[in-house]
This record gives sequence, C-alpha cells and structure tokens, in this order.
Amino acid sequence: MILTALSALAEPTRLAAMRILHDGDEHCVCDLMRRLEATQSRMSRHMQVLKQAGLVVDRRDAQWVRYRIRPDLSPHLRALLAAALVEEVMA
Repeated sequence: MILTALSALAEPTRLAAMRILHDGDEHCVCDLMRRLEATQSRMSRHMQVLKQAGLVVDRRDAQWVRYRIRPDLSPHLRALLAAALVEEVMA
C-alpha cells in the first residue's frame, strides 16, 4: 500500500490535487479541473489512481463526483502524505 501511495503521489497533478484536498473539505472534480487546468477525463483518471492507492474517497453528487482525503488513513499513510505535502524550502 505504501509503494502504491508513493507512486500515486509522484505525479505532479495528483500531488497538487492532494494539496487542494488537504484543507479537509470535499472538492468537486469540476473545482479540481479548474484549479489544476485539467480536462475532466484527465482529472478523473488522476483521482481514480489516488482512490486506488487508498488516499481519497469519493461521493457522487448529481453529475459530478466529490473527493476528499480518506478520513481513516492508516498512521503510515497519514505520515507519508504529511511528508509529501510539505513545501520544499530548499532549492
């Protein structure tokens, strides 16, 4: 599971999506598309990878899908995600 999560977070768009979701709210795929300048199909594929890695959960809301960080992340995945979301301070 850790290796799958690392692989999922290694892609810049997915990492950016996780940064958005890190606020704790649910976000519509339409919001993620707009903020990350991605097409619906591309964003949906990225979010499916994050879901399969066990990092996010989804909920259908009419025609859109809403995502949030999985609330019951294991301590290992929670620590991994926290480390991945730390902004780089060294150039």
